[in-house]
Amino acid sequence: MFSRAYKSAITLPPLFWVATFLLTPYALLFCYSFWSVSPAQIIVRQWNLENYRELLRVSMYPAVLLRSMRIAASVTALALLLGYPLAYYLSVHAGTRKHLLYQLVVIPLWVSYLVRAYAWKTILGSDGVLNTLLQYFHITHHPLGFLLYSPFAVVLTLTHIYTPFVFLPIYASLEHIPRRLVEASQDLGAPPLETFWRVILPLSIPGVLAGATFAFVLSLGDFLAPLLLGGPSGVMISNVVVSLFGAAYNWPLGSAISFCMLLLVVALLFLTERLEKRWSFS
Repeated sequence: MFSRAYKSAITLPPLFWVATFLLTPYALLFCYSFWSVSPAQIIVRQWNLENYRELLRVSMYPAVLLRSMRIAASVTALALLLGYPLAYYLSVHAGTRKHLLYQLVVIPLWVSYLVRAYAWKTILGSDGVLNTLLQYFHITHHPLGFLLYSPFAVVLTLTHIYTPFVFLPIYASLEHIPRRLVEASQDLGAPPLETFWRVILPLSIPGVLAGATFAFVLSLGDFLAPLLLGGPSGVMISNVVVSLFGAAYNWPLGSAISFCMLLLVVALLFLTERLEKRWSFS
């Protein structure tokens, strides 16, 4: 239907943009991961595997990566526990209030990430809102130290920030379920719980997988929340990468960690894509 020149005109600019600003930085990251830093803080462009050996030799890096994955998994589980019931209620039971409630869920995305993170820092601090209320009602006699600068604070903040990203694909998946299937299940005598378990939940699995992927990947790569609220016990792998590229000036080692994280994320995306195709409804 279209000429070859027209197809080239609309295809080449996006490809050029992706190659310039996405593939080229990845290629540079891959090259840097095989270089090293001299004692004089000069990057030596000699190909070697020392950075990857360093990742396996120093136990801190696998430990921080496992902690980051544990925090990301906790955020994903909590976001699903909050996002799925909310999406189900809006899709099935909200009625005329559906659009209003939907806007109330989306509006927090308009607020800056830093504002929301600092808000939780104000709430969880030693002199913050939560500790003040607990002491005012004599529930505690001194500020609770575990509320701030801990993995708990990081998980709580990231759950608040990324729950809308889980809610949106689940809600879209629930909205696309044909209502005639639900009505057919009810006509055949299935109780509401069985209808949900055997009809609604399986058909909403693609949205659940998409939302879980969003939450896990975004939480795994987050570094601001651990920096502001994590403390020493809440440091995540992205904070290590930031310090290596910044204060330590060890770009090759930071590139090696970043490339390993990239491979992990790509493998996760490939797995979820296969699962979504398996559970997709047409």
